[in-house]
Order: sequence, then C-alpha cells, then structure tokens
Amino acid sequence: MPKIKTRKGLSDRIRVTRTGKLIRAHAWKSHLLEHKSAKRKRAFRAAQSVSAADAGRVRRALGI
Repeated sequence: MPKIKTRKGLSDRIRVTRTGKLIRAHAWKSHLLEHKSAKRKRAFRAAQSVSAADAGRVRRALGI
C-alpha cells in the first residue's frame, strides 16, 4: 500500500496541536478592510479550530 501524499497547501494553513486539535487562521482578513470595524478585524487575528465536520477530511489530506 503506498503512502498518502500530504496536501502541501493545506499543511501550510493548518497546524496540529499536541492534543491533536487542528487550528486554522480566520478567513475574511485579506482585503476590503476599510469598511470592517476595528473590533471585527481584531477578532480575525484569533486562531480557530477546524470544524468537526471537516476534521476527518483535513486529517486525511494532511496524512495524519
């Protein structure tokens, strides 16, 4: 059985914690920022965990 290749684009974007949780950056902070409030932009800085519905597919794509 061959090894599963890692999806490199995904491996750059997702980090795995020691407990095995998947952490990702928040979306919507790349452009069109002038009409977004400072509070909203600050909230985008915080990391989020990958949803449970997507976690299985992400783990497989990462080769975990």
